[in-house]
Amino acid sequence: MKISTEYYHRLVTLRVACIAVVLLAAMIGLTHSVGAASDKPVPRGQHVITIYDQGQKRVVLTKSHTVRDTLKQADVTLSDHDKVEPSLDTEYAAQQYTVNIYRARPVMIVDGMKREQVLSPYSSPRDIAKHAGLALHDEDKLTLTQSEDVLADGVGSKLLVDRATTANLVLYGKRTTVYTHTATVADLLKEKSVTLATDDTVSVAQETAISEGMTVEIWRNGVQTVNEDQDVEFGTEQIQDGDQPVGYKQVRTPGVKGKKTVTYEVTMKNGQEVARKEIQSVVTQQPQKEVVVVGAKIDSTANGGFAGALSQLRSCEGSYTSNTGNGYYGAYQYDISTWANFGGYANASLAPPAVQDEKAWQTYKSRGWSPWPSCSRKLGLQDIYR
Repeated sequence: MKISTEYYHRLVTLRVACIAVVLLAAMIGLTHSVGAASDKPVPRGQHVITIYDQGQKRVVLTKSHTVRDTLKQADVTLSDHDKVEPSLDTEYAAQQYTVNIYRARPVMIVDGMKREQVLSPYSSPRDIAKHAGLALHDEDKLTLTQSEDVLADGVGSKLLVDRATTANLVLYGKRTTVYTHTATVADLLKEKSVTLATDDTVSVAQETAISEGMTVEIWRNGVQTVNEDQDVEFGTEQIQDGDQPVGYKQVRTPGVKGKKTVTYEVTMKNGQEVARKEIQSVVTQQPQKEVVVVGAKIDSTANGGFAGALSQLRSCEGSYTSNTGNGYYGAYQYDISTWANFGGYANASLAPPAVQDEKAWQTYKSRGWSPWPSCSRKLGLQDIYR
């Protein structure tokens, strides 16, 4: 049977129209179905949790109250290095929540000569470095790339750390540690927004290349004031313990240095300091004294006749507090090296009499009266006590 061309076109047009009507009806029905499903209330006591894990979306209806319990119910396995937001112990305060899982991946961190393989769930270079416990300065540069050398870097990403150069910038007497990737001193000053005045002097030529640990000083000719932060030394309190032998020492409370800000009037000429005078000092943090327990128990062997001999020796050598400036101290005239911080005292004149007597007894036992040749001969002391 033959069909005319006009009839054929009408038939095709009719069929296309029918198909379009069917598809339109299906779409309307689908839209109504989705809308009806979304409008359907969530049963009381349950939560709708949407989980995103490695690009996959999953919706879970659960009676659990925390993210941890929900993931356990959904058989989601986590490694120690994976990160979950919100945190696993978050309790639901609403019926619908979104949970994102960031899977840890291997990253080779190259920091100078140091290479370290870590697992990190982060994608930001600084977040990866922070997660790995890397101490960074704002000026340090980080580059994250895909590993190309599997043998050297392993499969995963490579984080290259380009450390900034450390330099010391002294600006009118105020010292600051700075970090930079600039090439020259001039570039450094520009980067740190340091504008030089006519009378300012730079300690090195501005075209000097930046090197690790270098110091760049900027001074202004004439009289100026500068502030310096300095330590305040702590004092020491000694507590004598009669149950411990002389020479025993134990720190009961460690000392802590204080802080002070000292203001100086400084005169500069041609970039050189020619005069400095302190005009003010303010303690900003008080020091905490050190408390030390020292032994004071004397060897009983030193009593008796030897005690009398020591009394004679003292009458010739000096008093317990002797400090005449000749480098010898105390009743038995010990120099610093021979005294050797005995009993925790810097020199003999600072030690109590019992400690000095004990040191003299120990010295006598090992060397006799030879350390005191003049006085021992003058007094006729006999070597009969050791």
